[in-house]
Amino acid sequence: NRNQGSLVEVHVPERSVLVVEDEENLLEALRYNLEREGYQVHTATDGGEGLELARKINPSLILLDIMLPTLDGFEICRILRRESEVPILLLTAKGEEVDRVVGLELGADDYITKPFSIRELIARVRNTLRRTRYLGSLEIDLNSHEARLAGEPLSLKPKEFDLLALLVANKGRAFTRDQILERVWGYDYIGQTRTVDVYISWLREKLQADPTTASSIVTIRGVGYRLDG
Repeated sequence: NRNQGSLVEVHVPERSVLVVEDEENLLEALRYNLEREGYQVHTATDGGEGLELARKINPSLILLDIMLPTLDGFEICRILRRESEVPILLLTAKGEEVDRVVGLELGADDYITKPFSIRELIARVRNTLRRTRYLGSLEIDLNSHEARLAGEPLSLKPKEFDLLALLVANKGRAFTRDQILERVWGYDYIGQTRTVDVYISWLREKLQADPTTASSIVTIRGVGYRLDG
C-alpha cells in the first residue's frame, strides 16, 4: 500500500506538461518531442495515476486521453475543474464529435483528434499555454464595428465581433451557451449550442495571434464561457 502521508508538493517549472495516455508508443513519441521543445514532461498510463500526479506536481498543461484504464479522461477533467484551472488538451478519437463536445463542456480548453501530426500538437500546446499566461490590450469600437489587439486590426466576422463585444462588455462574467445565443444570434437560435462552441474556438485562435495578450476566453464547467484578462 502506498503511504499517502509521504506525498509532498513538488514545484514544477513553468514549461511542464503532464501526458496521460495508455498507448505506450504514442506516449513515448509525445514525451520525446515535447522534451525536444524544452518542456519538462511527466507521464501516466492510467487515469488514477494521472489524477494523482496532476494534483502532486501542478503542471503547466495536461495532455489527456479520453479512453483510459481505472478512470476515463472525462472524469479526470470533471474532478480537476473543481480544483484547478490547469489547461487541459484532450486527445480524442477521429470522428467522435460527441467526445469533443462533452470534453469542452466539462472544462477542457481544447482538443486534438487522433491521428495527429507532432507539429500540430506542439502548436496546440504552445497556443493553449499562451492563451492562459499573457496579458495585453484588446480594444472594441462599437461605432465603427472594429476590434484591435495590441494596436493591430483584428479581422472578425460580424457575429464574431458581436460575441467578442458581449464578452468584453461583461469581462469576468460567465454566460451560458443559451444566453450567448439569445444575445448574439437571437431567440430563434436557442438550443443550437454547438454554434457557440465553434465561434468561441475561432475567437480563441484570433486572440492568440498576439503573444503578449492574456485576454482569454475561459470554459466554465457546466456553465459556458467567460472572458478573463
